[in-house]
Amino acid sequence: MKALLLIDIQNGFCPGGNLPVPDGNQVVPVANTLIDSGQYDLIVASQDWHPAGHGSFASAHPGKKPFEMGTLSGKPQMMWPDHCVQGTADAELHPDLHVGDIDFIQQKGQNPSVDSYSAFRDNDQAALTGLAAYLRDKGVTELDLCGLATDYCVKFSALDAVDMLPGVNVRFIEDASRGIDPVGVKTAIDEMRTRGVTVIDSKDALA
Repeated sequence: MKALLLIDIQNGFCPGGNLPVPDGNQVVPVANTLIDSGQYDLIVASQDWHPAGHGSFASAHPGKKPFEMGTLSGKPQMMWPDHCVQGTADAELHPDLHVGDIDFIQQKGQNPSVDSYSAFRDNDQAALTGLAAYLRDKGVTELDLCGLATDYCVKFSALDAVDMLPGVNVRFIEDASRGIDPVGVKTAIDEMRTRGVTVIDSKDALA
């Protein structure tokens, strides 16, 4: 069973959103080509789904500004702009994404006291989203993933997939992803490779 996992391809992470990833919208046509290819038995997406006032928001910490380091529940935390708040347009999957062909959407980041970059568990690695169990139940043996942003949610999802889905071949589709910081992206890709994630382009996924 071969699955495609689309990470956080939401309005909030695309140009015009509250936390835009540079050129984030450019992943949409590549993702659609993958969705439409017939290569995948299962198509899954993750969706950042924060409550208003989430603890990762700079606005929840008087005196803090977005992109400063702060703390959340006593641990270091990047302070983000308010983004992907539940029920807002910012949190919706990108309107051009072929959402009708997605079999399952895993929402994350709902606990206000801990952030959740990974689609599989929160940053404390204490609470599971249930996605790993879902993929295991479906009999997934190959998992390709891509989306936004390479150096945060995509990286942590890929690393967790390796840890939580033993025996599953995990591949990161580089040209179907975009990152926030070029140095962070290179570091993230190197880390994924080191941990056993295969780095490919969409043409490899479609071969």
